[in-house]
Amino acid sequence: MSGHSKWATTKHKKAALDAKRGKLFAKLIKNIEVAARTGGPDPDANPTLFDAIFKAKKNSVPNDNIERARKRGGGLEAGGADYQVIMYEGYAPGGVAVLIECLTDNRNRAASEVRVALTRNGGSLADPGSVSYMFNRKGVVIVPGDGLDEDTVLMAVLDAGAEEVNDLGESFEVVCEAGDLVPVRKALQDAGIDYDSADSSFLPTMSVPLDEEAAKKVFRLIDALEDSDDVQNVYANFDVSDEVMEKLDA
Repeated sequence: MSGHSKWATTKHKKAALDAKRGKLFAKLIKNIEVAARTGGPDPDANPTLFDAIFKAKKNSVPNDNIERARKRGGGLEAGGADYQVIMYEGYAPGGVAVLIECLTDNRNRAASEVRVALTRNGGSLADPGSVSYMFNRKGVVIVPGDGLDEDTVLMAVLDAGAEEVNDLGESFEVVCEAGDLVPVRKALQDAGIDYDSADSSFLPTMSVPLDEEAAKKVFRLIDALEDSDDVQNVYANFDVSDEVMEKLDA
């Protein structure tokens, strides 16, 4: 999955810089609100909220916005929407399976926007269960590569339940069972290793290799989906070689 992960990392870096920054902020704020509503407003007692706040701070979301979202979600302040998590399944060009995770206060709007983004970009909506079996829920921690090597990261997280460490070039991806995310994150903190994000994610169990043309189409579709305010995350089971990624980046 090196191409896929590298693409995600490149995208993560660009997202913090380009005009979609406002959209990224909104999604990170929504994460905080939902985490506080689900597990309470105290980040020390709610690891999901801790991770959501940490990620927002790493992406330069102002502290006032973070604090208001935490209070709204935790019922300490009026306002806040009743967001529901809805998963849609679909296919992108080239037979790539797509899982679309929405956080929305309007189910009909979310369904409509997902359907339109898929059909306008050569994809299609699939029946529930038709692609989700191709993904496993995992914990994923992204560690910046500054002055670190793979062995150092691996030794820090191995006893905490990490399954693998992938070198993405400028960063490392630590993968574990979703239930081991907190121990793995704490192991990095204890070792004095900085990290960018710790998320529960869906990783594909098998992947579809893409050439340059197919990759362009799949990326366009994912961009269209992520443009929707209701879409929180898009997971897909493609693999793109480093050579193809270099051509696309150029």
